[in-house]
Amino acid sequence: MNLPESREPTIEELFDLTGRVALVTGGTGHLGSAMARALAEAGASVVLTSRDAERARAAANRLPRPGGARHHGVALNQLDPASVERAFGEAVASAGPIDVLVNNGHEADPHDWTNVTAEQFTRQLANATGYFLLARLVHDHAAQGGRPASIIMLGSMYGQVASYPDAYEGVCPASPVAYHALKGGIIQMTRHLAVYWARDRVRVNCLSPGPFPSDKAPRAMVERLCAKLPMGRMGRPFELKGAIVFLASDASSFMTGQNLTIDGGWTAW
Repeated sequence: MNLPESREPTIEELFDLTGRVALVTGGTGHLGSAMARALAEAGASVVLTSRDAERARAAANRLPRPGGARHHGVALNQLDPASVERAFGEAVASAGPIDVLVNNGHEADPHDWTNVTAEQFTRQLANATGYFLLARLVHDHAAQGGRPASIIMLGSMYGQVASYPDAYEGVCPASPVAYHALKGGIIQMTRHLAVYWARDRVRVNCLSPGPFPSDKAPRAMVERLCAKLPMGRMGRPFELKGAIVFLASDASSFMTGQNLTIDGGWTAW
């Protein structure tokens, strides 16, 4: 936003993403699709990714287009560095310079501490490598062009606190230890990159959702989690929409290196 120093922007101007391009990885999933819709509704042109190019393009075609925004779908496998670089190049070629990155894509692994192998644990941590490589591409591209950018990492409440063993016992495997290590690392990586990239006007923040289970989650586990939440219920994907637009837009222009937790009070205990 280019405004005179003397003029205070309105709240509509602060949250407006018209004319900006947002890249959302994992943009066809349970949470990613809601965040992609939020950015599109705020006026951004959205490039969303999936490992399946057709699925990505179909999801992009369903996004709203206020103000004539144009959306694109790109194939990206964040565990493959060559795929990350290729997808970034395709995104820029299709939509122009990237103003916002939402590092949301995630390859899950269900193994808990009792049976996860070294290879499975290491592969789970490679999600963080993909986040870093893509974030660095966005930073370098923005800095070279003299443009600001907002990078949003996806953490988790489980990057901040341990899970309750009795929420899973007898129902399903425990929350994966590698997932906790991954998300804690992503939150710390956010802080590290933020202080190095602030001089280039590239902000880096983290959004950490609490329990937002899909319909596939075991009902008994969901009930146990609800019993431990101050708000007594699970999150719904649309409840991340305000937070993602806040972090992407000028509404958070003096915020970097922070972790915004949306978890129904889970980490307040």
